[in-house]
Amino acid sequence: MDRIKRLSYEVLDNHKSKFGEDFADNKKVLDQVSIVRSKGLKNEIAGYITNYIKKEIREQKQKQAQASKAQEQLAQAEPEPVEETPVEETVAEATPETTEAPAAEATPEPETPVETTEAPASEATPETTEEKSE
Repeated sequence: MDRIKRLSYEVLDNHKSKFGEDFADNKKVLDQVSIVRSKGLKNEIAGYITNYIKKEIREQKQKQAQASKAQEQLAQAEPEPVEETPVEETVAEATPETTEAPAAEATPEPETPVETTEAPASEATPETTEEKSE
C-alpha cells in the first residue's frame, strides 16, 4: 500500500464523517484534522479521499438499486405461485378421474386389436370419435 492510501485510510478511520464529495471541502477538512506541510501531498491525500468517498456512494447506490430490483422481482414472483396453486388443486381433483379413465381405456385396448383384425374400418371410426371428445 503506498503512502497516499495509507495516510488517507488513517485519516478516514478517525474522521470519515467530516469528508464529502467536494475536493475543496475535503482539503479544508484535511487542514483542520491533520498537519500536512507539503502542498502536493495534501492535494493527493484530499484527492484520494474524495475519490474514495465518491466510490463508496456510487457502490451504495448500486446496492440499493439491486436490492430494489430484487424486491420487485420477488413481488412479481409472489403472485404467480398464488395463481399456480389453484391450478395444482384442479389437477389434484382431476387426478382420480384421470386414474379411472386410463383404467377404462386399458381394458378396451386388448379387445381392440382382436376386433381390429376382424373389422379394421369399423374400429377406426369409434376410436377417432373418442379421442376427439376427450
